[in-house]
Amino acid sequence: MKRKLMAVFAHPDDESFICGGTLAKYAGSGVEITLVSATKGEMGRRMGNPPYVNRESMPHIREQELRQACAALGIRDLIFLGIRDKTVEFIDQEQLTGRIAALMEEADPDVVLTFHERLGGHPDHCAIGKAATAAFHRTRRKGSLYFITYGDAMEHPERYGYTKNDVVKIDISDQLDAKLAAYRAHRCQTEIDEWVWGPDHKALAKFGRYEYFLNGTVSLPLRVFDDLFQ
Repeated sequence: MKRKLMAVFAHPDDESFICGGTLAKYAGSGVEITLVSATKGEMGRRMGNPPYVNRESMPHIREQELRQACAALGIRDLIFLGIRDKTVEFIDQEQLTGRIAALMEEADPDVVLTFHERLGGHPDHCAIGKAATAAFHRTRRKGSLYFITYGDAMEHPERYGYTKNDVVKIDISDQLDAKLAAYRAHRCQTEIDEWVWGPDHKALAKFGRYEYFLNGTVSLPLRVFDDLFQ
């Protein structure tokens, strides 16, 4: 039986910038991955360098860039919720939770990834994380829920009220090429970052070796600290 993972995020590029290595790693091992993006990132401030995107073209361009990133990471199933960028926090939470719960029932994932409703940073991140977390518990998923985190912040989880027992640390050293390809797929968002487009070896050196995830399944004590499927 194939293992399944569902990632529920807010914008195109969340998947690549935050946990692209992990998604590529599991896709490469045969895990079926479904990515749910609440928006198409149409309110993003970056327009390419030099600018080649405008407000009218941005939704289409960012959708296409996300599809290219998914190809680089090995993600086959992509679903958009059709919510306008920067408005996720204003969507009726009950309705949003219901939509995500229905997707979970259909996909039947073993692992769900989303944002932490307080540590997500951007309001859209926190709102989609809150709804996805509620959907996970509503459907009484048999699998595990994890919250994605930024950089190596969770190398010291006590700063955020957690311990290392709450953290899964994924080694992505063999997936850095795929992560860089996904970064570059989001061209309009990354062209302003010179390091992304420099020599490969210099760009790859910017990435950390690990990506970190917080255990969101209270009833499931962590037994393995380097694998989301436990």
